[in-house]
Amino acid sequence: MSSKETLCQKFKEKAELVSAFVTEIDSEDAALKYVIELCDKKEACQLLASGCEADLSDDAGALCDAKQTKVIAAPGLNKEIYKKLAAKAKKSGFDCIDSGMRDHLAGIDIGFTYAEYGIADTGTLMLDCPGEEMRLATMISEYHVCVLPKSKIRANTYAVEKMMLTRMKKTPDYLAFITGASRTADIERVLALGVHGPLELHILLLEDN
Repeated sequence: MSSKETLCQKFKEKAELVSAFVTEIDSEDAALKYVIELCDKKEACQLLASGCEADLSDDAGALCDAKQTKVIAAPGLNKEIYKKLAAKAKKSGFDCIDSGMRDHLAGIDIGFTYAEYGIADTGTLMLDCPGEEMRLATMISEYHVCVLPKSKIRANTYAVEKMMLTRMKKTPDYLAFITGASRTADIERVLALGVHGPLELHILLLEDN
């Protein structure tokens, strides 16, 4: 087994230990297909406005219906990739956005991103999040789907030390470390997922040679 394959296997094992779903893919088109199919299978996560269960006027009923539209948030994508994703989302009846996350704080079904690096030792994703849109997309979405090129997997944090030192000289900047789905045991010491962030983390390991 090559060094690259060993790192990929270790990353997958560590990520799955913290409840991440890890899938190997061979193309970016496969990543887009995964996002659309995942969004199609899940229920819309938007919170219903109070009273939607009652007899309503046409205008009020339209508002309740609008609350059920599924939303895919994909800030920071390459323009061509975003265009493809938006077209697929529209065909499936979903909204696809790359900005305006604050207008969807109660209803982003899937946040779709690309990782800058992956840390094999802990199954951790490293995302470059210089802007608010990316940070919100990875925090308030119900499911987070992240593409990680296999060539970007490193053994441990020491292996990205030089990059991080360079980054620290660039301000403002924000580098997110994401390990597994959001979790807490603060409430009566019972483990709960999705309290402070996404309920599920899906990692797509992209074969990029």
